[in-house]
Amino acid sequence: MNAPGAQALTFERCMSVGGIAVFPADTVYGLACDAGNTGDVIRRLYALKRRPLGKPSAVMFFDLKTALDALPELGERIRAALAQLLPGRVTLLVPNPERRFPLACGEDPATLGLRVPVLPALGGVRWPVLQSSANLAGGPEARTLQEVPELLRAEADMVIDGGELPGTPSTVIDLRQYERDRSWSIVRAGAVSERAIDAALHAQFHFDPDSYDATIRAEIPAYGELQEHLEAVAGDGATRVLDLGTGTGETARRLLRHHPGATLVGVDESDEMLSVARARLPADRVSLVVSRLEDPLPDGPFDLVASALAIHHLSQNEKRGLFGRVRAALVPGGRFVLGDVIVPINPTDATIALTPGFDRPDTLSDLIVWLAEAGFEASVCWTHKDLAVLVCRVPA
Repeated sequence: MNAPGAQALTFERCMSVGGIAVFPADTVYGLACDAGNTGDVIRRLYALKRRPLGKPSAVMFFDLKTALDALPELGERIRAALAQLLPGRVTLLVPNPERRFPLACGEDPATLGLRVPVLPALGGVRWPVLQSSANLAGGPEARTLQEVPELLRAEADMVIDGGELPGTPSTVIDLRQYERDRSWSIVRAGAVSERAIDAALHAQFHFDPDSYDATIRAEIPAYGELQEHLEAVAGDGATRVLDLGTGTGETARRLLRHHPGATLVGVDESDEMLSVARARLPADRVSLVVSRLEDPLPDGPFDLVASALAIHHLSQNEKRGLFGRVRAALVPGGRFVLGDVIVPINPTDATIALTPGFDRPDTLSDLIVWLAEAGFEASVCWTHKDLAVLVCRVPA
């Protein structure tokens, strides 16, 4: 964070003594007061606006790192989403399990409205503020200081004139379920379009099905080796195979070739990816299902379950749960073959670029422990830097 300038320091002092400021946000003019205040200044701000205390307001930080440090309980997926969207002209509704800033949350203390604007003049402010638009409740947004009601300007302890602003309020985005399933919705349309939000949230997770194979080979030069070693430990004579994270069908294609008498069920959360797999794989031997790895598996039993470069996206608890479901879906003597990204012992071997909140690899030792807990006899058959292939057998 940069050191605050003179105006930012004055703003901080105003907040620290319980004052109210009229200030230019990156959207419209706003009112601000200390978000951690015990209540008097917050009640005063609400009374000036004629806004019921049960109505929530946003908590505004002036630096993303400060916001993330203040909310350590936010999950990895939401933190990654915040990094894509902030700073920016959006208000994000996030889970608030610790019930922080209760007076800003109104009647729903489990939800926090979060803002991190782009405000060079207040850059470096270290004080989170309760922020609401500088208007009377239900009145029009103020684009210029002159449009801020005279009562608010007269009663405020600090007034900053930022000239004419864009005039469109922030887009309000509900991210409360994002950690669970990456779902989100727009509560209020505003300065940032739905298309721009979708692009920001999915850019880090989206693969183009038509270029996926070339992309993965460029990003993971040993991808072909991983697939070869996974196929080599897939056993013989399987008649029913489950492929987890089918994508465009490369692993499924190899397994069907290796087990010519088998049928295969492929699972992936992307119907676009599976559409490419459908065109590549023999329809009479394959059934493809749009589903997440966190969901119940297709009905078994299976002789073989395989997964390549998919399970590292799950959290530790999600991996453990999946291993148990895979074990339950396999016949006695069946096997689970897993090729994926790992956390290597030597940090210099971590060569694959990872996306925070999306890529969550673990060490081989942790994976083996969790597989054993699920009832597998697991062994490592190939490693290369931060990649590994494991074969996991069910006792006959």
